[in-house]
Amino acid sequence: MVDLETARAWRASRPAGDRVAFTNGVFDLLHRGHVDLLRAARASADWLIVGVNSDASVRRLKGPTRPVRGAADRAYLVAALAAVDRVVIFEEDTPLTLIRALAPDVLVKGGDYTEATIVGAPEVRARGGDVIVVPLTPEQSTTSIIERVRDRS
Repeated sequence: MVDLETARAWRASRPAGDRVAFTNGVFDLLHRGHVDLLRAARASADWLIVGVNSDASVRRLKGPTRPVRGAADRAYLVAALAAVDRVVIFEEDTPLTLIRALAPDVLVKGGDYTEATIVGAPEVRARGGDVIVVPLTPEQSTTSIIERVRDRS
């Protein structure tokens, strides 16, 4: 897990011609859908950097009962996955500042988005990059996992 300036320096140090992919998310309860997304993102490039929402941004986006796990724990788990090269926690509600700073060659999001709704897609496309939408893994979402656990309580 690194800060923005360290991530920017890491990005700049990638070998010429290597492609860097970026994706982001809350990753509250890591599940198969997350792993499928991260593996697809990594398959699209030589390197993968992942933005993880801060606790404050998750509360603003998902409500006062989220996140279930703190940002440091969520980022630690994502960083431990073989597909991931770097993780940055970001404070904003969207990763636009991070995308602009890192200038990824590939921007990847899950199938609950379209290219038109992906933050940063116009910026990546304007630089000649690719935007990829990965189909969702059926029956895999943090919200549904939380609901199933609550129903069993």
